[in-house]
Amino acid sequence: MLDLDLTFAILHHIAVFTLVGILAAEFALLRPGIAGSRLSQLASVDRLYGMVAGLVIIIGVLRVFLGGKGWEFYVASPSFWAKMVAFLAIGLLSIQPTRALVKWGNALKADSGFVPPAGDIAASRRFINAQVVILILIPIFAAAMARGY
Repeated sequence: MLDLDLTFAILHHIAVFTLVGILAAEFALLRPGIAGSRLSQLASVDRLYGMVAGLVIIIGVLRVFLGGKGWEFYVASPSFWAKMVAFLAIGLLSIQPTRALVKWGNALKADSGFVPPAGDIAASRRFINAQVVILILIPIFAAAMARGY
């Protein structure tokens, strides 16, 4: 018999770990001097980041409403809401690097030798660094939530 709660938990964890891996790839790829195919690769990684983040949200919503604990458990949990605020903050922080990548991609189409300015790269890296810092809070909140805090 299919255990829906377990299935959602597994899928949610796989999606979250995938999201972490993609964020690590963005962090590693976004370096001064990035250009050409590496810049295009980074844009593809960023699109994947957005898609997987959407998947995390969809599976999370399914888990809340169809999982074994029931939605009442989640909405009554301050740790759940802290986790949601952290995830929202990460989403908002991801906007700036995504916008920069779109801008750089357009510049690359117009000029195959385009290299993003070092200052722009540094700014986008700060946003990615902030995402990583906030991301560390999510498993802390998740562990507290699972224990009823």
